[in-house]
Amino acid sequence: MTTHSPNRLARETSPYLLQHADNPVDWYAWNDEALQKARDEDKPILLSVGYSACHWCHVMAHESFEDPEIAELMNEHFVNIKVDREERPDLDKIYQLAHQLLTQRPGGWPLTIFMSPTDHTPFYAGTYLPKTPRYGMASFPEVIHGVAGFYREHRDEVEKQNASVRQVLTSLHRQHTPAQVIDAAPLTQTRSELEQSYDEVQGGFGGAPKFPQPTALERLLEHWAESRTSGQPDLHALAMVTHTLTRMALGGLQDQLGGGFYRYSVDERWMIPHFEKMLYDNGPLLHLYACAAQATGDPLFADTAHGIGAWALREMRSPEGAFYATLDADSESHEGLFYVWTHEALRDILDDDHYALAITAWGLDQKANFEGRWHLFVAASPAELAARFALPEETIVQRLAAARDRLFQARETRVRPHRDEKILTGWNGLMIKGLASAGRRLGEPHLVDAANRALAFIREHLWHEARLLAGCKDGRASLPAYLDDYAFLLDGILELLQARWRSEDLEFAVQLADALLAHFEDPEQGGFFFTADDHEALLYRPKPYGDDATPAGNGIAAHALQRLGHLLGDPRYIAAAERTLKAAAQAMEQAPSWHNALLRALAEELVPPQLVILVGDEETLGDWLKHCTAGYQPHRMVFTLSGAAAEVPPALQHYRRVFEPITAYVCNGTQCSAPVGDLEEFARLLG
Repeated sequence: MTTHSPNRLARETSPYLLQHADNPVDWYAWNDEALQKARDEDKPILLSVGYSACHWCHVMAHESFEDPEIAELMNEHFVNIKVDREERPDLDKIYQLAHQLLTQRPGGWPLTIFMSPTDHTPFYAGTYLPKTPRYGMASFPEVIHGVAGFYREHRDEVEKQNASVRQVLTSLHRQHTPAQVIDAAPLTQTRSELEQSYDEVQGGFGGAPKFPQPTALERLLEHWAESRTSGQPDLHALAMVTHTLTRMALGGLQDQLGGGFYRYSVDERWMIPHFEKMLYDNGPLLHLYACAAQATGDPLFADTAHGIGAWALREMRSPEGAFYATLDADSESHEGLFYVWTHEALRDILDDDHYALAITAWGLDQKANFEGRWHLFVAASPAELAARFALPEETIVQRLAAARDRLFQARETRVRPHRDEKILTGWNGLMIKGLASAGRRLGEPHLVDAANRALAFIREHLWHEARLLAGCKDGRASLPAYLDDYAFLLDGILELLQARWRSEDLEFAVQLADALLAHFEDPEQGGFFFTADDHEALLYRPKPYGDDATPAGNGIAAHALQRLGHLLGDPRYIAAAERTLKAAAQAMEQAPSWHNALLRALAEELVPPQLVILVGDEETLGDWLKHCTAGYQPHRMVFTLSGAAAEVPPALQHYRRVFEPITAYVCNGTQCSAPVGDLEEFARLLG
């Protein structure tokens, strides 16, 4: 029981900030009041950045921020500011980069920054800092005393270092001269780099910890599809994708009972995850598994996609249809407790036959793999189990399904991990794309309906005066949106339009694209800044090109603008995408495999996408659509204007119904066929 009043964070809506509202630390949110207090009192700022599902954020909070003595030290020496990195990715991007500059190593969460009160330049940085010295790190109290003393006694050195940091940030902000010509070299180099880092045994790239990296896998899958046109398909590129997706789906990275993927694997075998579940991981993975199912016909990939979709609709969807942000890694103060099992728990739930099968199928007959308990993974296939138990494979599949259902229902009675119920615009854009893609490719209209509801929520609640808001919680939305919000949502709408046409959504896409060009584009150098031209002035204005936990907004914006430009026949959008690619050319050349979202746009800049427009009667579209959607064709867009949508909107009046019952148009880049009404001729045009 606390003996002090809640601090200022009690007024916030962010679940992460509210987790700290009862700390004895005199926390502020990032606002004018806090920044002015630091200037007035000439106190350095202690900035702590995290998010509600972050395990080590919880550890540092319990160890230090809940400790009255440490809180007293913090309050004495600093103005303390808490930031939810999911609400303020602008601040997170700036200070993660600052951490890397100061420490020469990557950052992470919790991020701990000590900065000047006047210009907010960081002079000391860390991540998790323990209460007592361990892991080779000084204790948090030692750091507090050291930093506070150094700031008081060596102000000249602090200011000299701060000037150097600002100079580096300014040089990063100052863009290189855009390339005059862009070519396919980064695409070729990325293929080579990914193969060099590929784990031939376990799949994925590099060692532990191992992340899913959906943009890299999608680039390889698209590369394989592109290579087929030369008659020499790159089968190893396809194998890298399918092997990785298989190992991920069968391992502990996927929730074997409830579907959906955890954040990353702490080992190279995809066995033990960091147990938080993020919307921004699962949206792209839903799209990727649906694409892989379409490309290969492998039922495992389709089942995995169905599992992600079912999880999102069951556990992450708000009553109004939008999607929440994250599920915590912890429950009852223990990481993974909700998900792991003991033999005793299984015996209480399953009869002897199902128990024997379950422990063999999910690895409980092996050594405990997580703190004396078992985290489930697929240890044996149905065929292997059929041989071992001398039962028909069909019986094995049925019993496993029954056991899975019983275990899932029992797990539902446990204390659940905390759910961060922020609704973030960009992350919803990623899920809208995933749902629309899976619904279209796997023939699941309810997923398309779910994507449609989420988009309707955003239009109603997060679109105001022709600008997006970054998100909302408890009916409150105020923060201006970022590049990723516009780009991810525009990309999601274009996918949704292929799953079902609505002219008003095309109009919304145009409004989003126009806002991108008006408020985010760099008119001199090309590319898009992360924040709008009227955003709060910060230490510097990032223009991120590389993928990180989410795909780069510049890459998604360029790709979506290209496609919108081809759909509308509007060269403004195509030119903006080209300017972005030229601005990012040096970054792609230096480290291509870090820029896979941009490389997707580069591929379609070099070979423009194929656009198919079908206008006609819904009941006669089936055979025509089969020709369009057969196999995996990543560079083909198909839009169907049928039924009520057959009234062609003004922006597409050049695609009129000429033939009955169907009129088709096929465009390759800027070259379009004459209207076609014959199915055989249409199939020939598709190539």
